[in-house]
Amino acid sequence: MTQSSYQITRTGIGQDSHRFLAEDSSKPCIIGGLIFEGVPGLSADSDGDVIFHAICNAITSISGVPILGKIAIELCQKDGITDSQIYLEKALETLKDQTITHVALSLEAKRPRLQQRIDDMRENVAKVMGLKMNQVGITATSGDGLTDFGCGEGIQCFCILTTQSVNVS
Repeated sequence: MTQSSYQITRTGIGQDSHRFLAEDSSKPCIIGGLIFEGVPGLSADSDGDVIFHAICNAITSISGVPILGKIAIELCQKDGITDSQIYLEKALETLKDQTITHVALSLEAKRPRLQQRIDDMRENVAKVMGLKMNQVGITATSGDGLTDFGCGEGIQCFCILTTQSVNVS
């Protein structure tokens, strides 16, 4: 009897959003693991990194493991860990035999200006996730003032993440 193998492709969708803290807040604004000067931090128990959180949620939609709903809360409350990169690293462990082939991110924010740092964010996301830079796509829009994010009250991020695995039968 011969074995056959086939590829399984999965697609996960994730979203995250946070409001800005008060203008006089000393908490830094962190997006994609990078600090953005000139705007207050985001309201969250963690650093509020909407990119890493949206990726975690996309991974959860593939693995079924509630990273932000359970694991991150436990890490934050028990160990005081607020660095979203650690949450993302835990999420990546849940993919087991799956290989990430692409991650697409779409940000909506009036502030900070994101366009000039997109390549830096792509590079950092790729590094954290063990991907090549061409496997990470990021777009940003101001939203033309049509939502709270487009009016400068916070930041929103959507993520589509694709994985592949090979099954042998």
